[in-house]
Amino acid sequence: MKNMSPWWIRIPVVFFLIFGLMEYFVDSGDKLAIIEYPIAQLFLLMVLLILIAIELVLSSIENIMFQTLSEEAKERYFISNLKQWEWTWGKKTYQRMLGSKPIEKEAEIILDHNYDGIRELDNELPPWWVYMFYATIIFGVVYVIRFEVYNDYDQISEYEQEVAEAKIAIEEYKKTAKGLIDAENIELLTDASDLSAGKAVYEANCIACHMADGGGGIGPNLTDQNWILGGGIKNVFNSISEGGRDGKGMVAWKQILKPEEMAQVSSYILTEIVGKTAASPKTAEGDIWVDENAPPAPEGSVSPDEEKSREDIAPEQETDSTNTVVD
Repeated sequence: MKNMSPWWIRIPVVFFLIFGLMEYFVDSGDKLAIIEYPIAQLFLLMVLLILIAIELVLSSIENIMFQTLSEEAKERYFISNLKQWEWTWGKKTYQRMLGSKPIEKEAEIILDHNYDGIRELDNELPPWWVYMFYATIIFGVVYVIRFEVYNDYDQISEYEQEVAEAKIAIEEYKKTAKGLIDAENIELLTDASDLSAGKAVYEANCIACHMADGGGGIGPNLTDQNWILGGGIKNVFNSISEGGRDGKGMVAWKQILKPEEMAQVSSYILTEIVGKTAASPKTAEGDIWVDENAPPAPEGSVSPDEEKSREDIAPEQETDSTNTVVD
């Protein structure tokens, strides 16, 4: 009936062991499961109450069994409880690694030196120190062979490799961390939730100047292919973030909108507004923008510049033919 440890040690150890296992197996993202899921708090409370109940039951059983013992058995029980538990193997290993002589055997290693009653012991180096010294020798031999004989990687190459890996990791992180979006790493968002959020931002901040359908008012027309400061997701994002032309352009929205919101509204404009027909479109401003990095158009297709030129030429040809018929 001897307990190896008191109840005030057993209960916290078991409780925190269960708590650690719960946090390991329950997926709660960046937060602790006990914070993310309130039911986890109830679970841990029940675990704690059960552990306390088990200790109370065991204590009651032990007390009942103790009352059934004879007086001699009770005395042996008290004596056994007074004995302290020892880790015999660990204690022997510690003494062996320490390598010191017990006090009663110091006479075997005492030297003849005597300085005012102070005697010197001829102790050997502790085994743990000797083993560590041997380990450093082995490590040194392996190091010299690897880096000096076979010219393995050096500190500079290791540093450059780690920096390159860190840059790749940063770029991968930026792709999913929308709060770190900028004009250099922005990509067109096509997810329905992002476009819906972009529409909400557009309706709350952009309608006053560009109209609900993007036809333009105080601001330029967003439905055509003409852009004052360049098209494409990077240029549109940069225009929204940094503002338009000095003195007469759009304000810089980076002080008002988050990078994620600017990316969403930029994607919404390019996906849902550009190319649509506005009710009262404003005259096109700027130049037709062509993405230099876009793949070449297939044969027979017409670029926006060529299409516009054909539209400008077509009415003139129609007028000439009409004049010819009249004449």
